[in-house]
Amino acid sequence: MIRKFKILLPLLLVVSLLASFKTIDNTVKNTDPKDKVLITILNYVLTQWHYEPKEINDSFSENVYNTFLERLDPSKRYFLQSDIDEFSKYKLDIDDQIKKEDLTFFYLVFERFNQRTLESKKYYKEILTTKFDFNTDESFNVDYDKTQYAKNQNQLIQNWHKILKFSTISRLYDKVNDEEDKFKEDNNYKKKTFETLEIEARETTLSNMDDYYARLDELNYSDWFSTFINCISEEFDPHTTYFDPLAKKGFDQDISGKLEGIGARLQKKNDYTKVSELVSGGPAWKQGELEAEDIILKVAQGDEEPLDIVGMRLDKAIQFIKGKKGTEVRLTVKKIDGTIKVISIIRDVVELEETFVKSTVVKKDGKTFGVIDLPKFYIAFDEKNYRNSTTDMAQEIERLKKENVEGLVIDLRNNGGGSLQTAIDISGLFINQGPVVQVKYRDKAADIKVDKDSKIQWDGPLVVLVNEFSASASEIFAAAMQDYKRAIIIGGKQTYGKGTVQSVLDLNRYHNLKEDVGALKITIQKFYRINGGSTQLEGVHSDIMLPSRYSYMDIGERDLENALKFDKVPEATYSLWNNYANFNETINNSKKRVASNKYFKLIDNNAKWLKSTQDDSLIYLNFDAYKKDLEHHKNESTKYNEIKNYTTNLTFNSPLYEISKINEDESFAEKREAWHKNLKKDIYVAEALDVLSELKMKPQYHLVKN
Repeated sequence: MIRKFKILLPLLLVVSLLASFKTIDNTVKNTDPKDKVLITILNYVLTQWHYEPKEINDSFSENVYNTFLERLDPSKRYFLQSDIDEFSKYKLDIDDQIKKEDLTFFYLVFERFNQRTLESKKYYKEILTTKFDFNTDESFNVDYDKTQYAKNQNQLIQNWHKILKFSTISRLYDKVNDEEDKFKEDNNYKKKTFETLEIEARETTLSNMDDYYARLDELNYSDWFSTFINCISEEFDPHTTYFDPLAKKGFDQDISGKLEGIGARLQKKNDYTKVSELVSGGPAWKQGELEAEDIILKVAQGDEEPLDIVGMRLDKAIQFIKGKKGTEVRLTVKKIDGTIKVISIIRDVVELEETFVKSTVVKKDGKTFGVIDLPKFYIAFDEKNYRNSTTDMAQEIERLKKENVEGLVIDLRNNGGGSLQTAIDISGLFINQGPVVQVKYRDKAADIKVDKDSKIQWDGPLVVLVNEFSASASEIFAAAMQDYKRAIIIGGKQTYGKGTVQSVLDLNRYHNLKEDVGALKITIQKFYRINGGSTQLEGVHSDIMLPSRYSYMDIGERDLENALKFDKVPEATYSLWNNYANFNETINNSKKRVASNKYFKLIDNNAKWLKSTQDDSLIYLNFDAYKKDLEHHKNESTKYNEIKNYTTNLTFNSPLYEISKINEDESFAEKREAWHKNLKKDIYVAEALDVLSELKMKPQYHLVKN
């Protein structure tokens, strides 16, 4: 699905990641064997090792053809229709070229793209020398799937004129508002004229364009070729990705767990830098405004002018976002409700400890409950500091049992997964020995992974809290608890739906060249529940579905191109937990409670509104119409501000073993205080505790006590 970011779009300007103005070195083109060898290696590895290999045929060729052109020119502002007509004769030939180590299509498109992007430099400079007329009734639609390529250069220049006008009107709108704010603060302030602000806005657009093209000039040949290679690899599935030697180093650093700057994991989505996850306890998490799915548009260092990062390479964008401890970074972000917000974050060192298991104790209805937060399923093999989520979880449960808790909530929201083994072992803490998950290699029967330890660490009431960003190992644990009916799963409509496993292969093992050709992250396995269903695409559907702002959006694996399909394997043999006295009744009561809760109703209405605005792609280039449209959008979003006012009368306290550390460590105390403050205002935790409070064990069943 192609998302339409109505307010974000003026910052696109040049949406291609791959624009550069260096010509191909014909010597490299004709004599360097590395590229041809890489094509052959890729063909072999993908067809031999991928979990679900595709036949490299005419259909495959057409998909690669379309993807490559879209990656280079997604908004159709570079290529002419005559270029496409010329390229199209190769539409069904790329499969044959792959098998023959023939790069004719790539070189043709690459050279033509260089030519067209060079020409576009002249367009934007000339257009921005002339005043824009913002009084005319003009608009354009940015649904590029329905946009045709320009028939000639004049039509292309007209398209550029609208794009640059849109970029300028967005800046002009901000400048006009800034002048109004200054006047409100000081009635003696002399506001700048609209004409002066128009000139300043155009100059800012020009400066932004110059910076953008300068950054694109930094790209080298391997960047271009890597993108073409990824159009091939990602046709197999979205997680099968090629890393050139430089990108491989970056990937190694990412999986090593080194966390710096604001404490957010970022990923590239088309031309955008998107927040995929916040690190628990990090600066962004503590600040509280940045969220997963936010799009970062601009980055400013303190009070300096913000820098547009739309279209910037991810590694380059991260360089601007990271910084020294104590320094301020101001992020201009587009929220999923379409609003633009500037978020100030003070950078800090992100302590690894905050990604570990932590718990809190809460009193409700005369009972004592524990809430355990598990940010990820971690495991480390560093002998000096060996920690894993299984031993930490078991220890945390024992500590809570000493405080006589009568039920547990396991919070897996935003937990993106991690170690499969720890997911199996943690499941074993709550059940008797038995199957937990099935793992299947290509063309082989599913291997049933079993918890072999008969010990049960916690045999009392259990509720598992999930959301749309609970993925992979989180889904394995939640699915096992659901299939055994060991816990009530509460949260989003369904979890992320990533039921595949990837392995990174060093491609240098397949050749004897002296050069490094990089690595391939390739999908080799698939997860299945013990009931036989895959977690792929479907994820885990909550027993109690709580409305969220993502309820009606395609968030997760199902939103990715070429995602592997859902399927089933034979069910494993297992016995239900069957020790709850009112399992179904508790679920039904919660559903009634949620349906009548005014805050959940408001959240649901907000989600429906967000979905309705998702595909709004009409852009107004008349200033008054543009202003009216944005302000209407902003006013609509304020209808849901009451959601932020929700709070409970619950009090969350650190377990006794943490008290001494809280008294001795001011920083640690602040982090726990921030967490408890957030929990008090968390409607999802509140409902999970309501469910836990009602859930009862059968009379003849006795909890294990220390």
